[in-house]
Amino acid sequence: MTRDGARPRRGGGPSASGFLRLVAHTDPVALVGITLSITLSVLLDLTGAASGVESLLAGLMGITISLLVDSLARAERRFHLRTLLEGPPWLAHTATEVVVAMREATEQHAGTRVAVEARRRYEQFRLEAEQFAQGRVIRRGDEAEDLLGATRACVHRLDALTNVMPRASGELSWWRSEIGRRYWEANVEALRRGVRITRVFVYATLTDELSDLAGRQRAAGARVGLLPFGAVGPHLLVNLTLWDSSSCWEARMTAHGEIGENQFSVNRADVERLTRVFDACASAATFEDPTPTP
Repeated sequence: MTRDGARPRRGGGPSASGFLRLVAHTDPVALVGITLSITLSVLLDLTGAASGVESLLAGLMGITISLLVDSLARAERRFHLRTLLEGPPWLAHTATEVVVAMREATEQHAGTRVAVEARRRYEQFRLEAEQFAQGRVIRRGDEAEDLLGATRACVHRLDALTNVMPRASGELSWWRSEIGRRYWEANVEALRRGVRITRVFVYATLTDELSDLAGRQRAAGARVGLLPFGAVGPHLLVNLTLWDSSSCWEARMTAHGEIGENQFSVNRADVERLTRVFDACASAATFEDPTPTP
């Protein structure tokens, strides 16, 4: 009976995998340095420019220097990572967990929909994080927590621009919706706190319903202006709200005149841009003095 010989390891086995992992985590500069050091050692030995011991020492010195450079690079990356995590405690505690979970999802379930979805959601989170860094929160059109929350926190001044245009659901349907009613309630609470509210309605047709809404808001203490469509450029037809000249909200409309997405921002450039839009519309609008309720 013949014995089976030692079978060769397919695909390089664990040793090959470990070597590839080592190469992947080694700084490219160090890899180049090690390669040049070995090449120099071999050339010195083959050409006789140095003895075998001298060429070996030259190669070892080059490798040592390359590994030292790699060690410094690793230390710099670790220091940079620690610096990035020096922030809120919740960030430092959860950042590692997120990275580990995403790595396990993509490595353990490679080639499946789990890995694809993990990559997609991580990319979505990265884009949202970039918006946060710029001072913006972008939400779906039916999410109004920023609009309501900022109104309730307003201290001195609220300026708003509302475009009332014909659409299938009705010109003033938003004000009759649950969100619209809660928003007006927050406006009334702000007026009671002494907040000065100025609102401009841009309209295509001055209907009785719009006149009644404007009258009720004036009676509550708001300064309300009316601006006919076409009195200002189309680039100024924006639904917006400004709070205390420090934060703003902007609605992005669909083709049917519905709010498809809204953006809350404390970005200085956004606040200044929407302030210019509001001031231009307010300058062209017709105002009547508010008639506070007794």
